[in-house]
Amino acid sequence: MKNMVLAGSGAGASAAASDGRTRDRVAQLLQRGPATAAELGAQLGLSPAAIRKHLDAMFTDHLVETREVRRAGPRGRGRPAKAFVLTAAAREDLNPHHYDNIAAAALRWIAQHNGPEAVTAFASTQIRALEERCRAALEEAGPDPIARAEALADALTAEGYAAGASTIASGGQLCQHHCPVAHVAAEFPQLCDAETEVISRLIGTHVQRLATIAHGDGVCTTHIPARGPQHPHQPAATTVRTEKS
Repeated sequence: MKNMVLAGSGAGASAAASDGRTRDRVAQLLQRGPATAAELGAQLGLSPAAIRKHLDAMFTDHLVETREVRRAGPRGRGRPAKAFVLTAAAREDLNPHHYDNIAAAALRWIAQHNGPEAVTAFASTQIRALEERCRAALEEAGPDPIARAEALADALTAEGYAAGASTIASGGQLCQHHCPVAHVAAEFPQLCDAETEVISRLIGTHVQRLATIAHGDGVCTTHIPARGPQHPHQPAATTVRTEKS
């Protein structure tokens, strides 16, 4: 799985590789269903404390999430047990699908027979359901664009985008560390453009896409100006395109 093994040299590299192998084994076990640290440790021959160290790192990388274990009968003393499950992004990393070629071929057919405008219309329609789900998650975020970006990051993470938002000197920044359509969007940037427009509408201000995974960047990065015209009168969202080196 990506981002699990850190580059290094000597003993540091060996330890990092060992950690990566253990986390891969943990991820493979979690494919079968939720499990507690104690259950995972028993299967891997490690202590629950050692397993929790790996689970904490995987949680930070948005590879696992927790849920409370429901047990039959009266609850005993202490905190309820927590089970760990793979996130949608982690499941996709472990089980990559092979639909990209079909999707790209379908969009090529649409473009050939109906023109690029049809691809743009398709992209806008395709992302509409995601927009509505995220809009519901932003209902309590208030009007502040940065607060809305933070709420949107949480909503996108729940959708498997592994997103995060931060405040910078010139405003805010929304980063998406995973893109489920990156390979197709590399050929059809209309998909990225449609997503940028959705981000602009949801946050309520003009935004600018600075980088995309589809274009070869490591992260999809969207800049949110500190002060900008408010929706619905904001200028159209824009995507900055740069030449690959």
